Amino acid sequence: MKVIIRDNAKEGSLWAAHYIAAKINEKAAQTSAPFVLGLCTGSTPIDTYAELIRMVKAGEVSFKNVISFNMDEYVGLPVEHPESYHSFMHRYLFDHIDEPAENIHILNGNATDTTAECEAYEKAIEAAGGFDLFLGGVGEDGHIAFNEPFSSLSSRTRVITLTQDTREVNARFFGGNPEAVPAQALTVGVATVLSSKEVVILAFGSKKARALKDAIEGPMSHYCTLSGLQNHPAGTIVCDEASIGEVKVNSYRYFKAVEAAENR
Repeated sequence: MKVIIRDNAKEGSLWAAHYIAAKINEKAAQTSAPFVLGLCTGSTPIDTYAELIRMVKAGEVSFKNVISFNMDEYVGLPVEHPESYHSFMHRYLFDHIDEPAENIHILNGNATDTTAECEAYEKAIEAAGGFDLFLGGVGEDGHIAFNEPFSSLSSRTRVITLTQDTREVNARFFGGNPEAVPAQALTVGVATVLSSKEVVILAFGSKKARALKDAIEGPMSHYCTLSGLQNHPAGTIVCDEASIGEVKVNSYRYFKAVEAAENR
């Protein structure tokens, strides 16, 4: 596991955007096969998406040969609802870049058969060639996507019931009312994320500090599903000084030293 530490969220977001763009360009220089990218929602990736949009418009990267799959979607929330993840992704990324519409995949939370929808999603990821890189965030309790604490680390895309804590955190998007947050969601599983060739997780702010401590220094456990990244050959956490604050001083120094050595 690598941990990239920046002074603040803005700097971390820019690092992630440039890293993703470099990986897209690197594959494009080697093969005509599409770059398969996993994407997340929430306030955390907004600055990363903004920088990717700038880079596309500046001709520094193109999404014409990118296939994307989003992490999750609420069950029963209309696609046109402003807080659906369909709406979020188009508002903050897809409407501003050159990714073909047919390459965009987001789970259908209004599917008649949600189990079949999840199974089809896994098959579509496999048919695309599997993820080259998965960009994710982390919840305050250490969950990735909607894989709440005690989700299996071998889980795949499925329907999940959201905890009250998650609904309360997300209530800020629903007028401050936790009961307005859908009770269920469709989500990729922990194993779905970890099957990616690379995983990049964004974590900013002091509210994510406990989650990072558990994921980095604690045991690999279904209590903190981000901890599954410990077993990934190419997992990276991008964080800021506030979110890394609870790890041991020597852990902090180690990660800073590794990055400095790699950049020599």
